Amino acid sequence: MLNSRICELLGIPYPVLQGGMAWISDGALAAAVSEAGGLGIISAMNADAGYLQGQVELARSLTDKPFGVNIMLMSPHADDVADAVCELGVKVVTTGAGSPAKYMKKWKDAGVTVIPVVASVAMAKMAERSGADAVVAEGQESGGHIGELTTMALVPQVVDAVSVPVLAAGGIADGRGMAAAFMLGACGVQMGTRFLTAKECGVHRNYKDMVLKASDISTVVTGRRFGGNTCRGIKNQFTREFTKTEYAPETTSDDVAMLGAGSLRRAAVEGDVKTGSVLAGQIAGMVNDEPTAKEIVVGICGECEEILKRSPSWVK
Repeated sequence: MLNSRICELLGIPYPVLQGGMAWISDGALAAAVSEAGGLGIISAMNADAGYLQGQVELARSLTDKPFGVNIMLMSPHADDVADAVCELGVKVVTTGAGSPAKYMKKWKDAGVTVIPVVASVAMAKMAERSGADAVVAEGQESGGHIGELTTMALVPQVVDAVSVPVLAAGGIADGRGMAAAFMLGACGVQMGTRFLTAKECGVHRNYKDMVLKASDISTVVTGRRFGGNTCRGIKNQFTREFTKTEYAPETTSDDVAMLGAGSLRRAAVEGDVKTGSVLAGQIAGMVNDEPTAKEIVVGICGECEEILKRSPSWVK
């Protein structure tokens, strides 16, 4: 059995967090991952506290295991959702798109474990100073909003810079990737794309099929011209038109910010994978089956354990 600081911190048997994916990571998927022994995460996305309450209640109807909530700090409802987490008794929060410092005392007083997702050493240090219990170092191989550093470069530098546990994210889909993360100093992993085709994932069938058909070169990054809205997704009509508009001479940063409005919902909920945004990481090319969440979590951890057990054979 893998021995990890993050398991001790969160009270879970497997050092696996499921990423908080807007319009995808709902109470049902989170419960399935938690039941499997990892930590399922509900995405609060841009929704209000009422939506979150419904998803938390759904998860609790399906599992008595720990699960968490991901809060996008740029959401207009972030303040209300931060309060709701405490009122609902949620014990783990992951954060993205900003610093959680303003909410930290409130969450700590409520006994919430806080794990920000970071894309740089500076962000990791800031998170630790604000009171974070752990951090997720997410490389630009990930789907959705990304930074500039790769997982291979980012994780060891974050591990060296902070004393709290570090989880690795970005480009991890099997036991080999998990074992590599441990070798870089991480004590666990967060995966999003790998769970897109889990049986319990409620994303639209068309979205799943796009992931299943993906190859190693199927993703592209948009939003880099002005920064701040940089995303990785599967190439389609949407990404082609986005890129064309993004780099037109007359386009402004405000124009780019509006290009993606509503696009993820179109793909994930409505199934429009032509004009919608199909966010997925570079490991989409490795995702070619539809297992249960339990098969994903247990299988990847088992493969990782076997790889690590063989490590003495690499040294003479």
